[in-house]
Amino acid sequence: MTVNSLPPEPWTVPAGLPVLHVDADCLLVEKPSGLLSVPGRGPDKKDCAATRLQAAFPDALVVHRLDMATSGLLLFARGLAAQRALSGAFERGDVRKRYQAVVRGRMTPPEARGPVQDWEGEPGWGLIDLPLMADWPQRPLQKVDPEGRASRTLWRILAHEGDATRVELAPLTGRTHQLRVHLLALGHPILGDALYGDPDIQARSPRLLLHASQLEFAHPQSGERCAWESQAPF
Repeated sequence: MTVNSLPPEPWTVPAGLPVLHVDADCLLVEKPSGLLSVPGRGPDKKDCAATRLQAAFPDALVVHRLDMATSGLLLFARGLAAQRALSGAFERGDVRKRYQAVVRGRMTPPEARGPVQDWEGEPGWGLIDLPLMADWPQRPLQKVDPEGRASRTLWRILAHEGDATRVELAPLTGRTHQLRVHLLALGHPILGDALYGDPDIQARSPRLLLHASQLEFAHPQSGERCAWESQAPF
């Protein structure tokens, strides 16, 4: 089931945070790039998607996060029972997520790099299977390391755009900065990446060109599959 609805009763739209769906258990918003998902450390980092949403919906609770630089679909639970159900779904990998990114260079297709696989009935996905861990001297950066936690990302090319490539990504695990570090490891960093990009990468876009474009999960009350899509703004 594809869900795209808002309730008829009046409620206040959080500033700069489009609300795509509201029901008794779930809230879905479209987070802009540059906004934290949850409060950070220090008084200058209190403004975030969670606090803006809670001003309109006091029962909104966090179930997952997007990096500050990443835009796109961000899901919240309403109440503790829904939070437990949705958080468990994320932890078990039962939530299907897709992202779009634009990376430097003209990528060769996955089949040129190794075996490809079907995913959700769609052929031609390549797999990045590289463990990640914190780069402690340079935190919050992450790095590929054989001693790190298992990290897997499916990817495929959507289009070549001059000296860049638009890719679709499906993370099978949820490590910090996973998509950014995996694409960097392939030699194709995401444009606009201020953390991992060189001066050329940072100069080519004023923001990180990474967007959470699709989200699908079982509704915590009915168990019915719900899916949303969000068009990348780049």
